[in-house]
Amino acid sequence: MPSTPKKPVVIVTRKLPDVVETRMCELFQTELNTDDKPMSQHELVEAAKRADVLVPTVTDRIDRSILTQAGPNLRLIANFGTGVDNVDLDTARNRSILVTNTPGVLTEDTADMTMALILAVPRRIYEGAAYLKQSGEEWTGWSPTWMLGHRIYGKRLGIIGMGRIGQAVARRAKAFGLQIHYHNRRRVSADVEQELEATYWESLDQMLTRVDIVSVNCPHTPATYHLLSARRLKLLKPSAYVVNTSRGEVIDENELVRLLEHGAVAGAGLDVFEHEPVVNPRLLASNRVVALPHMSSATLEGRIDMGEKVIINIKAFADGHAPPDRVHAAMF
Repeated sequence: MPSTPKKPVVIVTRKLPDVVETRMCELFQTELNTDDKPMSQHELVEAAKRADVLVPTVTDRIDRSILTQAGPNLRLIANFGTGVDNVDLDTARNRSILVTNTPGVLTEDTADMTMALILAVPRRIYEGAAYLKQSGEEWTGWSPTWMLGHRIYGKRLGIIGMGRIGQAVARRAKAFGLQIHYHNRRRVSADVEQELEATYWESLDQMLTRVDIVSVNCPHTPATYHLLSARRLKLLKPSAYVVNTSRGEVIDENELVRLLEHGAVAGAGLDVFEHEPVVNPRLLASNRVVALPHMSSATLEGRIDMGEKVIINIKAFADGHAPPDRVHAAMF
C-alpha cells in the first residue's frame, strides 16, 4: 500500500476560532496556542526552528533575528492577516520561505468600522453615550444647543489608499452624501471613478488642504511610514477630522496629538495606534478622539474567513502547489 504523505508541522501563534483550529488539526500536525498568550521572541524562535509552516498574526514580529534562526524545514509563513508589515519579506525571500496573507475577507468589516468612525467623531456619539451612562438621573432632557456636532452630508472625504477597503469605504460614504476624493499610488479605473463620483489627487498635499474628513486605508510599508507627517497634518483645516483603521505607523501620532490639543484638528477616530498595544494617554484623555482597540476587522465571520484562507494556502503548499495568496515584496 502507498504510504500516507507526512502531514506538515504547523505552529499557530495565537488562539483562532474553534472551527478553524479543528480543521487545522484534521489536516495538519498542528500545535495550537490555546491560552492565547502572545509568544515571546524566544518562543517564536523555537517555533520557527521546529515548524514546517508558521502561522503568525499581525502582532507577531517575524523579523530577521527570528528568520535567520529558523530551522531548515520552515518553508511557509501563512500570516493570519492581510497586512504583512510584521514579516521581514526580504529575509524570508533570501531564505526561500514563502509568505502568504488573507486578502479580501476583511474588506466589508473594516469599511463598516471606518464608516462608523466617520459618523461617530463629528456627531459626538461616544461623548453622548458616555455622558448618559455616567450622569444617570442628572440628564434633564433635550436641549437645542447641547451636544452639537457637525453634519457629514455634503462634506468632502479624502481617502488615502483606494484599494479594496478604500473603495468599500467610498461606496458607503457616497450613500451618506459625502463627496469622494482620493489619493492612491495609481489612479483607479475610469469605471470605478464614475461609479463613486470620485476625484483623484495625484498630490496628497493638495488633497489634504481641501477635504473635511481624511480616511487612512493604505497598508503600512516603508513608503507609507508617517505618510501623514507633521508637515502634512498641518495642511488640514482646523475643522477636519482624521480616521484611521489601517496602521498606526502611517500617522505621526505625536503631532496628531499636539494638533488635537491645540484645536488645529477637530477630531480623530482611531482603531490603530503607532506603538500598539501602548496607546498614547493624551489620545485617551481627549474628548476629540474616539479610540477603539484595533477591532475594525473583529467579526466572527471575518476571523473564520481569514482562517479558511490560511488553511487553503497551507494545503496548496503541502500538496506541492503554489499558494493562492502568496505575497511578494513588490506588492507593497
